[in-house]
Amino acid sequence: MKEQIISMKSDFFKALAHPTRVRILEQLARRKEEVCVCELIDDLEIEQSNLSQHLSILRKQQIIVSTKVGLKVMYRIKYPEVLIILDKVQEILAQQFREGEALMRHLAER
Repeated sequence: MKEQIISMKSDFFKALAHPTRVRILEQLARRKEEVCVCELIDDLEIEQSNLSQHLSILRKQQIIVSTKVGLKVMYRIKYPEVLIILDKVQEILAQQFREGEALMRHLAER
């Protein structure tokens, strides 16, 4: 059971491990409402087929959900907590950048 949970965690992070999928989540977060796939295509400037593949991966991990409204397919983030994960990653990257800057200053002073 423990290995299955570890595998599920890994699969979750794999779903987040692509720049396009991070961009999709950021777009959905910005809108704070359901977003039509057609709007995502325009906002992200990618092909519909490429977007569909990424949306499928996020749906499979239940990170996003879709609903059909007439002819439109609308998407939203199922668990807003995923945005906390993305924020924490950004904080870590900022810290790494500051540490790298400090190291570069130290090396420049030598």
